[in-house]
Amino acid sequence: MRTVLIVGNWKMNKTASEAATFVQELSQRLPDTSTGVELVVAPPFTALESVRMALGTSSPIQLGAQDMFWEDHGAYTGEVSAPMLKDLGCRYVILGHSERRTLFGEQNDSIQKKIRAALKHGLRPILCIGESLTQRENGSTDDVVTQQLRESFSGFTDEVLADVTIAYEPIWAIGTGKSATTEQAVAAHRTIRRVLAAIASPAIAQRTRILYGGSVTPTNIESLLASDQIDGALIGGACLQAESFVRIATVASTARSIGV
Repeated sequence: MRTVLIVGNWKMNKTASEAATFVQELSQRLPDTSTGVELVVAPPFTALESVRMALGTSSPIQLGAQDMFWEDHGAYTGEVSAPMLKDLGCRYVILGHSERRTLFGEQNDSIQKKIRAALKHGLRPILCIGESLTQRENGSTDDVVTQQLRESFSGFTDEVLADVTIAYEPIWAIGTGKSATTEQAVAAHRTIRRVLAAIASPAIAQRTRILYGGSVTPTNIESLLASDQIDGALIGGACLQAESFVRIATVASTARSIGV
């Protein structure tokens, strides 16, 4: 059975002090997650240390980063490496987010390098893929996600891919308040599993967690998790308020998807 994973991507929000206060409140209000739901928060780089300290060593909430560079060290002004994130206590790292692709020109080849670097240092990558509204309307969603997967995972072994999570995030649903329907999300997730089976193996396709991201809220999370294809959520705006994140976590702890 695939364990549900709920990831809160804070994007460029919350100072270090605000972040520490927020996770303290979050920790106090969260339900018992012993039912097998993983919870992750991904603060800005500047707040990783304060969040780690606020969570302590016994918190069920794990730490993630929003991005990283593929080199371990060097003359790369403004970049952060996998060893730096690992040293701060990060377990997960989000890679290939559509905002990184559209605003900063990231391509599948550079994202592949980041995935390799993350895995090399024991970080668990969450690879984001998804189509634009134009691509959706043109009926090319399957082609887009297939290309993103093939190019991002080119040359990877089954053993390596076993540690990767995928987040399907249709670009037209991110920050717009317009979420994909459960049917649209499930169809995309099925395509992703078919591609994984082809480029890796059916076993990898079945064990890989695939999250949905794009205007996830406490209102729609239950219907999304009702499908055995959807293994959790990558949450943006709704994770910035303790009440909404707790409600999503509560639903996830009782409405878990079941392994296929």
